Amino acid sequence: MEEQSSLKEKVKTAIQEVYDPEIPVNIYELGLIYEISIYPVNNVYVLMTLTSPNCPSAEEIPSEVEAKIKEIKEVNEVKIELTFDPPYSQEMMSEAAKLELGFL
Repeated sequence: MEEQSSLKEKVKTAIQEVYDPEIPVNIYELGLIYEISIYPVNNVYVLMTLTSPNCPSAEEIPSEVEAKIKEIKEVNEVKIELTFDPPYSQEMMSEAAKLELGFL
């Protein structure tokens, strides 16, 4: 279990390096990551959304998330799933993101 939580932290850190090109805040702080699961043999599953279904970066962001996670040497396989349920809203942002974007 400790190994899984350590790997989950590494995955979270990797995801925090991915930014929406239109917003100067990483996608984790924006609230675009709904779930990070670590399965046996270090397979990583990420359930995420985008700020809108018509996001111009709809292809790049999930691919970049996958690439960043694959850079972690302990990771075996990575599966990224996009969902729009529940739809994204600004309430999903962290306090830091809201502060950075002037919502607080």
